[in-house]
Amino acid sequence: MSLLGRLLGRRSGHAGGETPAIDPAFGDADLRLMLDQNAAADWPALRDGLAAVADQADLTWLVAQLADAPGSETWLPGAAADEPDSALPLLLLGARHVSWAWEARTRATAQHVSKEQWRVFGERLESAEQHLYEAAEREPTWLAPWYFLQISARGASLGPDAARYRFEAALRRRADHLGSHRQRLQQLCEKWGGSHEEMHDFARTAMLAAPEGSPLGELVALAHLEHWLSLDGADARAYINSPAVRDRLHEAADRSVRHPAYSRPRGWQSAHNTFAMALSLAGQPAAANLLFRELDGAVTRYPWAYLNGSPAEAYVKFRDLAARAG
Repeated sequence: MSLLGRLLGRRSGHAGGETPAIDPAFGDADLRLMLDQNAAADWPALRDGLAAVADQADLTWLVAQLADAPGSETWLPGAAADEPDSALPLLLLGARHVSWAWEARTRATAQHVSKEQWRVFGERLESAEQHLYEAAEREPTWLAPWYFLQISARGASLGPDAARYRFEAALRRRADHLGSHRQRLQQLCEKWGGSHEEMHDFARTAMLAAPEGSPLGELVALAHLEHWLSLDGADARAYINSPAVRDRLHEAADRSVRHPAYSRPRGWQSAHNTFAMALSLAGQPAAANLLFRELDGAVTRYPWAYLNGSPAEAYVKFRDLAARAG
């Protein structure tokens, strides 16, 4: 039985109608248009749209979503060659190679990755590093290259010093960047050579250092999900249901997604899904239900993919359990 099945039971159906589809555009009209342009290899239109984005966090988020869309690795090299003085095609190409590298490696644990997969993974990461560093040199104020360089550093196992340097470089360009904080949290996870203590300390310290209403509160929920995932069976249930974890989750939600000053950034649905899953697992269905109602079917692949089944089906089952309880 899958992890989701063990959590909810084989017969746990849902009463909420059809399973919602995961929207790769997150309901964002700009991103939806860019994804269409990306799929059509319409670089001039995509370039003009990205160049018009003034906010560095928004640009980084848009490029991150485009990087996950397949196919651009075939035509972006030509776009970069045609515009030898432009950083934008290099940024997009480097970001795509990071995502493309992980596609080759897959999300399997290291012992289940073949030698050929490791070879392709390494080649694509090396290419990504080259493109991203060149983009960073051409546009020193840009946040995006340093965001993606954090991911490539972790994949290439460049070590804690390189990882910290790249995180700090990102924060010099945007101190409150949620995406870079998420990447730093991953770097500090036990599975990547860190520890639960480092991870939790980083998450809570970052949250408390930020103003109330900051999206950085999500880091606390992510840290508790990562800790829970590292445990098995009764230990996992005891951990996520402990009063201390519940208190920390509510504190984080109160300082972020539930705070009156919280301003939903692009991709806000990810944080709501993260808190909804964490609070559901922690036995707080009424609190989770409020978030599910705000999401209104806007399911994201993560964190639900951690449950080893269909993310959308997991979302629906937890949503409907929360609705019945809340």
